[in-house]
Amino acid sequence: MEDTGVTESDSLPDGMSMHGTLAERMGINLLEAAPERVVGTMPVAGNTQPYGLLHGGASVVLAETLGSIGAALHAARLFNGIAVGIEVNATHHKAARAGLVTGVATPLRLGGMIASYEIAITDETGDRICTARLTCALRRSSGGS
Repeated sequence: MEDTGVTESDSLPDGMSMHGTLAERMGINLLEAAPERVVGTMPVAGNTQPYGLLHGGASVVLAETLGSIGAALHAARLFNGIAVGIEVNATHHKAARAGLVTGVATPLRLGGMIASYEIAITDETGDRICTARLTCALRRSSGGS
């Protein structure tokens, strides 16, 4: 991850790391992380489909990464638990060809067993290119997996 002043050790719950993950490989950079709001960026370069547009799956990876971090922070705060994704969907509104896209995950519901987030992804001009929704189940940590 690029150094932005938000360190992974300060932002993520114990046992969670971006190192060696798909998010790291795709260049996702975490800017802000709390159960109530998670913000991150991702470069378009290297994450395109054959027409040179940002790949829709890349947008979904950004969305699921940010929403999962928020849900994990919520689960850790509740009962030292973890979050696992159970459903994700996305609507692609506009193409992006270059620059950075920014995702902002905000909770729709932070419950005791389920957390749901809306993730708005915008281009550098502030135009929304994708809206995603993620639902995670919250589980008590088993300590092993």
